[in-house]
Amino acid sequence: MNKVILMVFAAGALFTASAAKMSGTVSDAKCGKAHADASEKSQACVKKCVAGGQAAVFVSGDKIYTFDAKSVDKIKEHLGHKVEINGKLKGDVLTVKSVKMQSAS
Repeated sequence: MNKVILMVFAAGALFTASAAKMSGTVSDAKCGKAHADASEKSQACVKKCVAGGQAAVFVSGDKIYTFDAKSVDKIKEHLGHKVEINGKLKGDVLTVKSVKMQSAS
C-alpha cells in the first residue's frame, strides 16, 4: 500500500509546475537550436518563420521548450533574442511571468 501511495505522489510531482528562471534564446520550432546565436540573421529568420506559422520556442542549453498560449504575446518582441525568462515550467512547457533582454556580450 505504501508503494502505491509513493508512486501516486511521484507521478503527481512530474506534472506539477515548478518556478523557473532560465536564460536562452527565443527561436522557432522549425529552426530550433540553429538560432541560439541570436545574430541579426538568426533574428530575421525567427521572425519570418513565426510570421509564417511556426511556433516560437525557447532554447536553453541543449533543451528546447515550448510556450503556453498565454505566454506567446509576452515573447513576441523578443523573437531571435537572448533573454532571461521568469515563470513556471511544467514538463517542457514554459508559462512566462516576465522576459528580460540579456545585454549583448
